[in-house]
Amino acid sequence: MPIIVNLDVMMAKRKMSLNELSEKVDLTLANLSILKTGKAKAVRFSTLDSICKALNCQPGDILEFV
Repeated sequence: MPIIVNLDVMMAKRKMSLNELSEKVDLTLANLSILKTGKAKAVRFSTLDSICKALNCQPGDILEFV
């Protein structure tokens, strides 16, 4: 897949657990885990917005095109 999801990298940089991020963005652990492992087929802009706010980052910090 040419799109790489670096959510785990950003979470590590911010020292944030999946549980903590789940609470901040109001998503289930299962849905965040799917996104984190790169198995997601799509991501809503509203979800990306919430994640970026919680991690204080840009969408390009999370999604990478290879």
